[in-house]
Amino acid sequence: MVNKKVLITGGCGFIGSHVVRLFVNKYPQYNIFNLDALTYSGNLENLVDIENASNYTFLKNDINDADSINHLFKSYKFDSVIHLAAESHVDRSISDPLQFAKTNILGTINLLDSFKKHAQGENRLFYHISTDEVYGTLGETGLFNETTSYDPHSPYSASKASSDHFVRAYGDTYGLPIVISNCSNNYGPNQFPEKLIPLFINNIINRKSLPVYGDGNYTRDWLYVVDHAKAIDLIFHKADRGQTYNIGGFNEWKNIDLVNLLCDLMDERLGREKGESRALITYVKDRPGHDLRYAIDASKINKDLNWTPSLQFEEGLGKTIDWYLNNADWLDNITSGEYQTYYSKQYEN
Repeated sequence: MVNKKVLITGGCGFIGSHVVRLFVNKYPQYNIFNLDALTYSGNLENLVDIENASNYTFLKNDINDADSINHLFKSYKFDSVIHLAAESHVDRSISDPLQFAKTNILGTINLLDSFKKHAQGENRLFYHISTDEVYGTLGETGLFNETTSYDPHSPYSASKASSDHFVRAYGDTYGLPIVISNCSNNYGPNQFPEKLIPLFINNIINRKSLPVYGDGNYTRDWLYVVDHAKAIDLIFHKADRGQTYNIGGFNEWKNIDLVNLLCDLMDERLGREKGESRALITYVKDRPGHDLRYAIDASKINKDLNWTPSLQFEEGLGKTIDWYLNNADWLDNITSGEYQTYYSKQYEN
């Protein structure tokens, strides 16, 4: 595929920035357009290394603005979409479910409508990235696979489940070429520190408490973000249209076990006494609708596309910690809000 015009939405966010970087560097013959509204978690500083690349264009816009999105499709003639833009934090969805419905459902419909009207070419594709949370919760055994029934329990997962259904409905009703992937919890560099791992890294650095929900025995499957970006690349280029792929790390951890490991690794790197960071752990009231366990069966993507995670968790977690410790300015800018001034410095003048 040459001379493609690929629109990546949410490309300044955590996962999106890694996908944008991979595509810009790996496919110099593509024109990569990064559309981001630069809400609180969209950070242009995530992409300073590629912002001047000849095949990269940043577009500040909001997928909730249907007229603007339609205008962009008409003007730039995108032939493919990798849709990552979303409200994604479960706790925020509990306090503001309407915003999640607007962005994750209506924003996705706006993109689908514009894609339907304007995307041309036999290689056009609408690729929708979703979450394993749409499947609900598991007991102590079993895995989510691509045919698991949807059973969302939070406003966030309900909004993502609905957007998945709309993407499939547009594929069926209008014959749009679509693919969907559902991934497990991501971790790695550039993650906004509202999520567990970067939040706790920052709190340990500053000797602040580490709030663990309930008894800490909630279980999640963890996936290194660079491995996720590589899976997205494979699905975009090789998956059959209409397919769904689950992307997981084959890597289940109870929250409290993960936090204890993180504490021990941080103590080593900061030269602190072993157990010093564990003493910061504080158990807090559980959040409503908290799912007990997520675990993905990623055998389909392994079999069909020969994808497998490249890192074991302890290695990936160590690399993640080292990145945050070596990028203190990035972390300081995020926690202070200074990162939000980068757009005006870089683009408005």
